[in-house]
Amino acid sequence: MAARPLAAILTLGCKLNLADSEEIARGLRGAGFDVVDRVCEADAYVINTCSVTHVADRKSRSLVRTVRRLSPGAAVTVTGCFPQSAGFDATRDLGADFVTGTRSSDKRDLVAFLSERGPSAPSTTESTEPALHTRAFIKAQEGCNDVCAFCIVPRTRGREESRSIATVVAEVQAAVANGAREAVITGTQLGAWGRDFDPPLAPHQLITGILQETSVTRLRFSSLQPQDIMPGLLAHWHDPRLMPHFHLALQSGSEAVLRRMRRRYSAAEFVDAASRIRAAVPGVAITTDIIAGFPGETDVEFEETLALAREVQFARIHAFPYSQRSHTGAARMPGQVPHAIRQERMRILRALSDEQAASFNGSFLGTNRPVLWEQPREIEGETAWFGHTDNYIPVYAPGIAANLHNRITSTQLTTRYHDGIRGIPFGVAP
Repeated sequence: MAARPLAAILTLGCKLNLADSEEIARGLRGAGFDVVDRVCEADAYVINTCSVTHVADRKSRSLVRTVRRLSPGAAVTVTGCFPQSAGFDATRDLGADFVTGTRSSDKRDLVAFLSERGPSAPSTTESTEPALHTRAFIKAQEGCNDVCAFCIVPRTRGREESRSIATVVAEVQAAVANGAREAVITGTQLGAWGRDFDPPLAPHQLITGILQETSVTRLRFSSLQPQDIMPGLLAHWHDPRLMPHFHLALQSGSEAVLRRMRRRYSAAEFVDAASRIRAAVPGVAITTDIIAGFPGETDVEFEETLALAREVQFARIHAFPYSQRSHTGAARMPGQVPHAIRQERMRILRALSDEQAASFNGSFLGTNRPVLWEQPREIEGETAWFGHTDNYIPVYAPGIAANLHNRITSTQLTTRYHDGIRGIPFGVAP
């Protein structure tokens, strides 16, 4: 039997990009390709890019050049936000054979291009399917109508467009049939899901549909904003299949900076939303995004952000230095913060994140939590199975000979370990 052509899908950026890459992978497998998600010699490459910062742009450019050098005869395709930002011609100039955008129709065009072109030469990499993914990323919504001053995403992802409940349910069902134990529902502005329908729908109705129509074991609802935290949404978290983890985007804890950013909530409203989540969902993890050094951010305003973060007590902070993006309002603002100050504020935020993550993780020592085991990792000179609790604490189980991949076990959380906690899975022999 002839070897199947091999496609390598390389993904940068957010959970939405991961969902897009999974959609492309399904299409390529249906077209007769084997698919891997690592840099290797391949017959075809799909580079799913990010453009949220200058660093993301640089990584996108570098990856296109890398695979072109690695396999000169291969078909190189580029999708995602970078072509929307840098331009299709500039992306082709890097060595891409086919460039497309961010919508589902663009992904279908990409699969069709690779199917028609086919491999130019036999691949030297073994054409085997990757290990089963324990977690599936499912796109429910695309685009954003908000125009935050710092954000290029409305330009790269376009206007808001929701996918129907039936479409999302079908993708979750397919992921479950393929063995995934957990589904992560993603979107550019997930809290906006359904408001473009006639009549409009709300995110809690999407959750209802998924819970009623699928047998998925664990369900995560990705990034939200304070104005999305409504009683109708929180009421669903009585269902144990909904994981107690909310990613609630903050960006700044200063009222003045939030106004300059053109965010749709205040610092006080953020604190109130976090309090309502904690009251409704026991053991919940609340993670967030914070931008360091937004134009005009003073020392006092940065301290307001730190104070709010200490008040809320996040499980983890994803900190980013402000990146000046063309075609955004913030790029033209006075008071651009010097690079050195942005980096110092990043250092402080990362230290605070480490402190708060350690505190949150440590508060569960001695308890039992369900862990979805993903893969073994080499940690501190030993092999340990790695997974996440329902509230997204990283857990490691060293010295386990059994195959825990894609299993959910009740696990005793014992001691701090690496960036998480050492766990002892019940019912598993060492």
